[in-house]
Amino acid sequence: MPCGLYYLLQGGIVLELVQLKNSPKVIGTKQVKKAINKGIAKKVFIAEDAEPHIIEPIKELCRQNQVEVSMVENMDLLGNACGIEVGSATVALINNEP
Repeated sequence: MPCGLYYLLQGGIVLELVQLKNSPKVIGTKQVKKAINKGIAKKVFIAEDAEPHIIEPIKELCRQNQVEVSMVENMDLLGNACGIEVGSATVALINNEP
């Protein structure tokens, strides 16, 4: 598929990967945890192939803070969606202001 036509399907919600690439976000588990704790994370994307000891605490933190979670097929897809050349276990879309 041409760039811009890739889709991330999660729970019936379709999000163009281009939107994820261009949206305000933080990438990586430490930054995602900080964003959730600061109350600026709107939605968290988690790669299904990431190590459970990495993603389970993020899932729990999202539950505690009522942050929406979407699972992504793998870390490479999530990294590519963000415009980086490496995989990522977690990404959070953030508000511009706390």
